[in-house]
Amino acid sequence: LTMEVYAGEVFGFLGPNGAGKTTTIKILTGLLQSDEGNVKICGYDLEKEFEKALTRVGAIVENPELYSYMSGWSNLKMFARMRKGVTDERLKEIVELVGLSNRIHEKVKKYSLGMRQRLGLAQALMEDPSILLLDEPMNGLDNEGVEEIRKLILDLKQNGKLIIIASHTREDINLLCDKVFYMDHGKIIQIEKKN
Repeated sequence: LTMEVYAGEVFGFLGPNGAGKTTTIKILTGLLQSDEGNVKICGYDLEKEFEKALTRVGAIVENPELYSYMSGWSNLKMFARMRKGVTDERLKEIVELVGLSNRIHEKVKKYSLGMRQRLGLAQALMEDPSILLLDEPMNGLDNEGVEEIRKLILDLKQNGKLIIIASHTREDINLLCDKVFYMDHGKIIQIEKKN
């Protein structure tokens, strides 16, 4: 894969299961090492300047990892302790942004799948990343949940975030993305620019 992507736009990886979308997201987040080549995030080499590169990235890879016996707020507080400078005020701002203000103090086991996705997005947005990587963010959501996540993604785009979405659903990609990378067997087979 060779690609350059820029702030304020939404890019999509589209392809069937097994095309390499999640693997690419995992490489971009440092969860997997690439076989060759390099990844630069905001000018930082992911291998040589790992921490500096990853402070620019927020991600949901596959499904958000959450503790169901804890409240949404407790989950966010726990993740915030692992990061620098994430205040309660920042957490409240993010909770409002993702639309969980009314339910944030309930246990995650009572959350719908859409609410869990929104809590995962809140976790990914904690450090106000420049880049947001979302692996199948609408997976398993009902129509209302899909619409909520789409609106949130478009709002984040307006705030200057670079958003990369991996999906096998053409509708999500067509509605959200400025550029689509069609993938198959770990290769980009076509690039389509939207208006």
